[in-house]
Amino acid sequence: MTSKVTFRDLLRKVHRDERGAVSLETVLIIGAIAIPILIFLIKFAWPKIRDFFDQGIDELQEGSSDAAGGGGRI
Repeated sequence: MTSKVTFRDLLRKVHRDERGAVSLETVLIIGAIAIPILIFLIKFAWPKIRDFFDQGIDELQEGSSDAAGGGGRI
């Protein structure tokens, strides 16, 4: 015999179920901390970070051209 499960019964069951609540709260707290940090990094710190990595890439390219061409150094 199968009983008919209504949408209301399903919602009631899901609402009463507290499994995973701690995990969900932890994810929400981490998100509440991480999102402002990411916004700050993208908005204000990204130009400095990009310049730092661009400088490093330029130094690597100069070093590779020196290594490929000999560069006159021993």
